[in-house]
Amino acid sequence: MATSTKDYRPSDDEPFMNDRQREFFRAKLLAWKDEILEESRGTIATLQQDTVNEADIADRATSETDRALELRTRDRQRKLISKIDEALRRLDDGSYGYCEETGEPIALSRLEARPIATLSLEAQERHERRERVHRDD
Repeated sequence: MATSTKDYRPSDDEPFMNDRQREFFRAKLLAWKDEILEESRGTIATLQQDTVNEADIADRATSETDRALELRTRDRQRKLISKIDEALRRLDDGSYGYCEETGEPIALSRLEARPIATLSLEAQERHERRERVHRDD
């Protein structure tokens, strides 16, 4: 008896990146993208409504700070959507779920937590250590 897609969780007991796993991650990525786009629409609507000039300088400063924060958040969301689109392309070309550095499978638990991951946990940790060393120079 097959479990429904909604209740499905990828397992290490099945072939890595089989059709069901690919569809699971595709659905996860598309839902995440839809959620971000919905938040973006709300941000844009809020920014358009908040174009009223504040008479009080403190209120104006607060409003400008809020607007700058919203725009930074929007920029991060734009970059995240780009990474989601890249992950969807990797699903299409068969490279999704494999470490860009080692070619080894990325742990399913890591992909569930961060479906846009391109490095295995070990490769990511090496990358971050190298970044820290170079930053400290």
